[in-house]
Order: sequence, then structure tokens, then C-alpha cells
Amino acid sequence: MYRVLVPAILSVLLAGCGMASSTFTAGFADSGQPSSALPTSRTLRDTSDTPRTTESQRKVASTTSATDRIPKGTFERAPSGALSDRDYSGTRLDPDKARDLVNAYRKEKGLKPLKLNTALTEAAKNHSRDLAKWDRISHYGSDGSNPWDRVKRVGYNAKLAAENVGTGQASIDEVMRGWKASPGHNKNLLLADAEHMGIALVQDPKTEFKTFWTLVIGSSL
Repeated sequence: MYRVLVPAILSVLLAGCGMASSTFTAGFADSGQPSSALPTSRTLRDTSDTPRTTESQRKVASTTSATDRIPKGTFERAPSGALSDRDYSGTRLDPDKARDLVNAYRKEKGLKPLKLNTALTEAAKNHSRDLAKWDRISHYGSDGSNPWDRVKRVGYNAKLAAENVGTGQASIDEVMRGWKASPGHNKNLLLADAEHMGIALVQDPKTEFKTFWTLVIGSSL
């Protein structure tokens, strides 16, 4: 029995410093912990602070079996030209800086630091590549996989796994601000039992979303 929390498939966060463009983030956590209070199925809950709920979000906020896949089409796309005025020429990912930002935030909350993990980084890269290929934001891969599936595929023997996704942000600082400001994503950043993390960025100027960030956090058995 696993408890799965899906804070949002899509949250629209206005970028800071007066920029009018929007960025998009999503968060998914699977605690991997058994609970006698839960049914034998995975429970999917929308705990987003987003006031608007799309039909795809309503489908996600349901109870499914562990082998079910999200119905085809439950993902979000950026409106045409929504991010065309943003400058991504300086967009880069330094994994060490990302780890340090996450750990500094966790330290503020009295939590232990995370170590970069090659398997979780591979899982993050695979999902970012898939999102970029199809120019969408979702926790479900184009093959129907969910974050828990992708962690297992790369050989990470997880007892806990969580995933945050962001699209459209121009820097790790921006994507971190968005995740920290959203209760569901923030909860993933501050998972007390987490030990490891992997993070990836895929950029494609031909897409509407432009940037595809994936953070995977976990602890192993």
C-alpha cells in the first residue's frame, strides 16, 4: 500500500520582477510507506492551492490501482507564444548549485541535507527529455509511466520517491521560488526522510514551454 500525493498537474505562477510571462510547475510525491489507514490502492489527491481545476486534474484526483495509468490526454500544454518574450540565453543547470539551494532551504527547516544520486538524476533527465519531446507538463510519461515507475526503471530501490516538475523557468532560482511558494511542491522539498536527489534541465527553443525541469527526491531501502 502506497500513499501518493499529487499537489497539481498544473499551477500557473507569475514570474517575479514585473515580468508578465507565466511559468508552470507540477509536483508529485509517493511516500512509499505502508499505512493501515489506506486502502490497497494508491490514493491520488489534488492538494494544489490553484483555484482553477481542469478536467484533467479532476481525473487525477481519483483512487486507482497500483497498475493503472493516467488516462491519455491528461497533461497540459503552454498557450502558443506564451513564453516567447522571455530570455533563455543564460539558462543553465549546475547540479551542485541546485543541491546547495535545496539543502540550504532544508537546513532552515532543521532537515538533513540531500546527496546527488546518479540514478535519480537519470530518472529526472529521462522525464525532462520526454516532456520536451512532446512539449507538455505532466507527471505521467508518454508511455504512461508515473514517477515511481521511472525511479524503479533506473535501478533505484526506493522506499520514498517524490517528483517536482517545472516548465518555462529561466533559472534554478526561479523554479525553486515557484516550488517553495506552492504547498504541494514545498512539501516534496521538505520530506524529512529523503536522502537523495537528482535534477535535470532540458531546453528546446522550438517548444512553447522552452525549459523542462525535473527534480526527483528519494530514499532507498
